[in-house]
Amino acid sequence: MRVLISNDDGISAPGIALLEEVARKFSDDVYVVAPITNMSAAGHSLTIKSPLRLLERDSRHFAVDGTPTDSVVMAMRHVLAQKPDFVFSGINADSNIADDITYSGTVAAAMEACLFGVPAIAFSQNLNKDGSINWDIARACAPNILSMIIDNFQFPSGVLLNVNFPAGNVEDVRGIKITSQGTRAINDHVIQSIDPRGNPYFWIGPAEYRKNEDNKDLDTDLGAVNSGYVSITPMSLDMTAKAQLDELKRVFV
Repeated sequence: MRVLISNDDGISAPGIALLEEVARKFSDDVYVVAPITNMSAAGHSLTIKSPLRLLERDSRHFAVDGTPTDSVVMAMRHVLAQKPDFVFSGINADSNIADDITYSGTVAAAMEACLFGVPAIAFSQNLNKDGSINWDIARACAPNILSMIIDNFQFPSGVLLNVNFPAGNVEDVRGIKITSQGTRAINDHVIQSIDPRGNPYFWIGPAEYRKNEDNKDLDTDLGAVNSGYVSITPMSLDMTAKAQLDELKRVFV
């Protein structure tokens, strides 16, 4: 089994090293192709206005000066002689749930794998309220989850899985929930300040509510992770709002 690993935190991020460690429990044919630097919130963006550079660290590890999407494209089109059996993306430092998914470069790497027809799973580890992260949760839970998925789940075309590990300690994990994508208000902070030359600048940052989320709806990724469960959400590349098709057809008769 050949596995490709990518992410959006950068090729030197601790989460990608952990995911490689986990992947090697299932395969000795593992490649890592990921951005050179942190590309969080890159979404499903593709670099088309400048060339890409590929840095070969060794025969199994390649860094791309682009986005997670670029990295998967480079892996598929240039690095690998044939398609992998799986693409694993992550493990992201912080969750990718609810509305955050639309910004996520971690999920985008898995989406790009789907476009190539390769089964893909995105992994993210939620931060503790103080901003710290306990990688032991993902290290303990990911192997069992991967074993169950690899042995028992058939990936339909255009479907990926989004896995989020809760914050806290390993002994506090309450189990696994199969969830839908949650939602929450988008009210990220925009911080205004003055640079050393006296010019104003603005910086978009995460909103404070992320540290004090009280949503506990266990049917959603947001509520499940907040309640101490590992969330697994099947996601589709087909974003058609099918329920509105007939309504629009009536409007445009």
